[in-house]
Amino acid sequence: MGKKAIFFFDANNWYHNVKKSYNPSEIDIQKLVNLICKIKNYELIEIRWYASVPSISDGSDMYYRHISYLENLEKKGVKVIRRKLQKLSNKEMLKRKQETINNLDFCRVCRKLAEAHFLDLADIKRKEKGIDVWVGVDMLNLAIIENKCDVCVLISGDADFVPSLEIIKNKNKEVLTAMTPLGYSRELIEKFPYFIIKNETLLRCFKDYPSRAIQTC
Repeated sequence: MGKKAIFFFDANNWYHNVKKSYNPSEIDIQKLVNLICKIKNYELIEIRWYASVPSISDGSDMYYRHISYLENLEKKGVKVIRRKLQKLSNKEMLKRKQETINNLDFCRVCRKLAEAHFLDLADIKRKEKGIDVWVGVDMLNLAIIENKCDVCVLISGDADFVPSLEIIKNKNKEVLTAMTPLGYSRELIEKFPYFIIKNETLLRCFKDYPSRAIQTC
């Protein structure tokens, strides 16, 4: 029997990286987990999905699609940990808006128009609070304190997890990070064992594979 592994999905990071190539909702995360377990000879203990949940005021269609997706994961045995998206303060919103404008290549006239009316960016009013901390604490607790796994598999390319992963590694527990190539922090790759999730791998994990593979040929 292989080493016992718990998979920790940073859902927000996963979504934003996978959507560069495919619709994330079409990927069967259990297929992905089973594939990694087979390659690494892991015994799967649990899949944990850490997700920020939008408010219904952001749009009922989006809200109910998100909730339905999470409920389907739970029906399949995935442990879903939810946290509401928090509103940005007025000061934070002004800072984010200004940073966005500064990063765009506007001429002087267009810059003034943008500053007057701004761009209606979907994510400008919200930010994710607490997910990274929650994942890090749970990894430490489950791997070290409760000793429920031999390996923590983090599905995220976010370097914010480096401190937690270093503690786990120093306690003689194994860690593995996994993410798509474009969404991977160089620091994670340099410091810890990693698994790059290529487009071919994602294709194999589609819910309708192999019919999807035939369509892309």
